[in-house]
Amino acid sequence: MLTEKLTDALRAIAASMQTPVIIVLLILIAVAIVMAGTLIAELITEKRHMKVKLPELLNALQKGERPAEEIITESGLLKRQKNALLTVLAQRELTPLKRESLAGELMEAEADHYDFRVKITDLVMRLGPMFGLLGTLIPLGPGIIALGRGDTYTLSESLLTAFDTTIAGLIAAAVATVISMIRKRWYARYMGNLGAVMESLLEVMEHDEQMETEEA
Repeated sequence: MLTEKLTDALRAIAASMQTPVIIVLLILIAVAIVMAGTLIAELITEKRHMKVKLPELLNALQKGERPAEEIITESGLLKRQKNALLTVLAQRELTPLKRESLAGELMEAEADHYDFRVKITDLVMRLGPMFGLLGTLIPLGPGIIALGRGDTYTLSESLLTAFDTTIAGLIAAAVATVISMIRKRWYARYMGNLGAVMESLLEVMEHDEQMETEEA
């Protein structure tokens, strides 16, 4: 008797989860579509405009034939990268150690910015199959009961719901996986370029200060 009551309770809980699971799957698909749109927008507004030639940029900074502000502003770096470099460049009154600390904080902020974008699609990538599986298993209970009663209509409806939720979860996960892979490759390059230029800029600023001290 107790076992039957517990089983009925579990069945009721499982049945009550079907609607929330479907809602979550629809949300995941919507998020995947939005992220695909933002990826295309990012390709148009950022990726296309990033035409930095890193060796030439580093050589220009090291030679010092032009002001560093001008070199950075006219470089093919992204706007966020330029802002980070110009922020460090504007802190000439700080000691080299403090400037290095500031540069590290700005680099971490950039990494966090990109990590947040990737984590969204990573989350969809993981949750999609999980909720797809839940959406598959939950309707099978009523479907099996309907099969025992000879109710083929209810059975077909349950199986159709199971298939639809599985497909929805896999689509959301597949789209999110592709977006995450592309963005991780892009962002790794962004951070590599920013790190190289930031290190070169700190060296140039420290060298200029030493030259000014020797001349004084």
